[in-house]
Order: sequence, then structure tokens, then C-alpha cells
Amino acid sequence: MAHERYDCSPGCPVEATLEMIGGKWKGVVLFHLMEGVHRFSELRRKLPSVTQRMLTKQLRELEDAGLVSRTVYPQVPPRVEYSLTDLGQTLRPVIAALKSWGDRHGRLGVSPKTSAA
Repeated sequence: MAHERYDCSPGCPVEATLEMIGGKWKGVVLFHLMEGVHRFSELRRKLPSVTQRMLTKQLRELEDAGLVSRTVYPQVPPRVEYSLTDLGQTLRPVIAALKSWGDRHGRLGVSPKTSAA
């Protein structure tokens, strides 16, 4: 296979990138944040299958990776907004490419062998 010619031993750039954006929900969260600033409740509505605990965990990991910014407004009730950082913005072409590939090949229930054109 062609990808075998790339050196992707532990610590390689692909592994590092997937560590930052991998997981069931991180890519989808990043995709929605490409639209602009979202409150936690807005993200929950866009991801009805994710639990509050899991969404919180994924957002914290994205924040720790420097991809997402969390802004807390001191009001009652507190308002928390999430947005892409400058580093997170650099993932736009990556997330767009994943969406494009998924539009062509990643439909649920469709085998990649049957959907390839």
C-alpha cells in the first residue's frame, strides 16, 4: 500500500493530529464550531446522541489541545461560549476534507467497496 512508505512511527504527525482531533465527537464539534461561536446548549442540540458528560469531556480535551476557546460570561445564569482558536481555525481544510470524503464515501450503511466510483 502507498501509505506504508511514510514513516509513521510513534510520535509521527498523523498520530499527533489524530490524538488531538480523534474520538467519536471531536471532529463533529470542530465542524459545528466552524460555523461560529456556540453555547454548550447549542452544541448539545446539534449532537443529540452525545451525553452532557461526554460533550463536556470532548470540549475540555479540545480546549487543552489549544483548538477550542471557552469564554465564561459572569452573569446569572452563567453563559459559556465555545469557539475555534487561531490554531483550531487551521483545521478548517482538514475538517472540510473529512466532510467531503464522507459525503462521497461515508454514508451510514454503505460499504466503501460499493460506494467507490
